[in-house]
Amino acid sequence: MQKVDYTIVFVSEMARSVRFYRDVLGLPLRFDSPTWTEFATEGTTLALHLAEAGDWSRPSPPFPAASCHPGFQVGDIDEFHRKLEAQGVPCLDPPKLQDFGVKLAIYADPDGLPISISQVVQ
Repeated sequence: MQKVDYTIVFVSEMARSVRFYRDVLGLPLRFDSPTWTEFATEGTTLALHLAEAGDWSRPSPPFPAASCHPGFQVGDIDEFHRKLEAQGVPCLDPPKLQDFGVKLAIYADPDGLPISISQVVQ
């Protein structure tokens, strides 16, 4: 295997999740339907699949087995953090410099799924 081709996030409300991933996170929409949506991201596809609501009552580490935790990279995480904060996106772990050379933050999508946002620090 050479690369990850796509990742599926199971969502409880497609329209709400499309608005979040498209309008809040800024992912380019490739295809949209009531039960399946795809975003064109560099190197892979993020897909949303309609499903029953999950139980993310504890949306912080340790994460349950058989769960997904998508991660995205941005150029300026502090600016991105301010944008998400202004839109009321729940921040589970604010941006902070990690030992492995990235600044990392964790947010929750509309179903409470944790999403990592990182910035490579030079």
